[in-house]
Amino acid sequence: MTLPAIALTTGEPAGIGPELCLAVAQRPWPARLAAVGPAAHLEQLAARLYPGLGVRRVLVPEPHEAGVLQVIDMPLAAPVTPGQPDHANAAAVLAMLRRAAEGCVGGEFDAMVTAPVHKGVINETGIAFSGHTEFLAGISGGSPVMLLVAGKLRVALATTHLPLAEVPRAITAERLQRVLRVLDHDLRTRFGIAEPRILVAGLNPHAGEGGYLGREEIDIIEPALGRLRREGLELAGPLPADTLFTPRRLAGADAVLAMYHDQGLPVLKYAGFGRAVNITLGLPIVRTSVDHGTALELAGTGEADSGSLVAAIEAALEIAARSAGD
Repeated sequence: MTLPAIALTTGEPAGIGPELCLAVAQRPWPARLAAVGPAAHLEQLAARLYPGLGVRRVLVPEPHEAGVLQVIDMPLAAPVTPGQPDHANAAAVLAMLRRAAEGCVGGEFDAMVTAPVHKGVINETGIAFSGHTEFLAGISGGSPVMLLVAGKLRVALATTHLPLAEVPRAITAERLQRVLRVLDHDLRTRFGIAEPRILVAGLNPHAGEGGYLGREEIDIIEPALGRLRREGLELAGPLPADTLFTPRRLAGADAVLAMYHDQGLPVLKYAGFGRAVNITLGLPIVRTSVDHGTALELAGTGEADSGSLVAAIEAALEIAARSAGD
């Protein structure tokens, strides 16, 4: 059987992404694993942080060998100082993502795993960039939904990287129906759950408390859920977010849909930070990522924990294998 091909983008060069890619290369992986990133920078980091680790430049990934990181070279425009991002390298960071995504679309890779990028640095160069999720959807098509997974807890987001003041306007029946259909579909196809049960959070405190604390639950969320239930989706809600994540509520649930980023993700990251995985649903390609940022203060020290990247690669392999079997 042919081993799956996994593209591992190295992320912000001045962050911890490159050294995490080196760290995970020390492990055995049942894959053709290749980093997509700056070979010269990775070679320099390896010589300083992992002197026994080899860095091999390749055009096509071969079966992974523990202790060797294969690299599809994507050169940078400027030298790297760990912890100090350089705007000159922003375009190269996006080129890495594009290379991996287009490779997935074209069948060269079975999945891509992304190390963290620095959104602020990219946007400060004049390139509008709200995150991996939206960027990859622009390349591959599809209808992206962000899902984070920590153990058995799965939390999807109705809205992603929006200022809090813009969230209520973004919660529409159309958006909720789209997101929940994608979530239900991918829980079945990518996670092998025959009849997913999804808990849906309300937007307002106490899920609006009968309209006294907001009417979005009555006017928008409940009608949208009703329509989806008639299609056969198993949905509970809208539920008050402050009690939704209790063990009693979560018992038997396969996923939670939170209305906005900081409604659901603080709970998930508390439950599994450093081991959680960000999975983009709704795309025609498989993409997973770490649950943390660039951690500039740790860059170049070799002290960053690679646990989330390990979990992201494991998740990519599992989803790719299930997709190949369909």
